[in-house]
Amino acid sequence: MSTKAKNGLDALLTPEESVLLLIDHQPFQVANLHSHEPSVVLNNAVGLAKAAKLFDVPTILTTVLADRGGHLVQGIQDVFPEQKPIDRTLINTWEDARVVEAVRATGRKKVIMAGLWTEICVAMPAIQAAGEDHDVYAVTDASGGVSLEAHEMAVRRMIEADVTPLNWLAVVAEWQRDWAREETASGQAEILVQHGGASGVAFAWEMQLLATRS
Repeated sequence: MSTKAKNGLDALLTPEESVLLLIDHQPFQVANLHSHEPSVVLNNAVGLAKAAKLFDVPTILTTVLADRGGHLVQGIQDVFPEQKPIDRTLINTWEDARVVEAVRATGRKKVIMAGLWTEICVAMPAIQAAGEDHDVYAVTDASGGVSLEAHEMAVRRMIEADVTPLNWLAVVAEWQRDWAREETASGQAEILVQHGGASGVAFAWEMQLLATRS
C-alpha cells in the first residue's frame, strides 16, 4: 500500500517526483460527459498537459479503442505531437502492462491521473495503482463522468482507497511553488492566462497593475 505523506511539505507535489497519466480524452467519452461542461474539462486537461510539458513532467497518453471511440482530442495531442497514445482494449488502464511499464520507467511514485470517465477510466486505475505502492492523485476538474452523481461517487470511492483529489490549478501551483523560479514562472503565467478562466483573467489584471506601479 501507499506510504504517502498525509501532511507536511512532503505531501505537496513536485515536478521531480511526478508523472502524469492522461486517460481517454476522446470524442466518444466527451459525447456522454454530463458531470461538467465538456469544454471546461477539456480546457483544464489541455492546461494540465501544457504545464506538465513546461515542468518536464513525464506524461503518458492513452486511448481506448481509438478506431471506434475517436482519436485523442487535438488540444492534448498538440502539446505532445511526437507521442502516440497507448491504445488499449482493457477498460482499466492499469491492467495494460505497457502503461504500467511506462509509469515505472520514470522511477516516479507520485502518479497524477485525469481522464474520461471519472467513475471508470480514472477510478479503476487510480484504485489499483494506490494499492501497488504508488501515491495517486486524481485531477477532478480535468476529468468528468456520465453524470454528476457518477463523478462524485467515483471521487468518494477513490478517497476511500487513499487517492488524493485536487484540481488542475492546485497541481500546477504545487509544481511552481515559488514565483521566483524564473525558468518556469513566465510559462506558468501564460498557461494560467490561457486556461485559468476567471483566475487567469484576474492574474492578467494583477500583472497589469504590477507593471504600472511607480
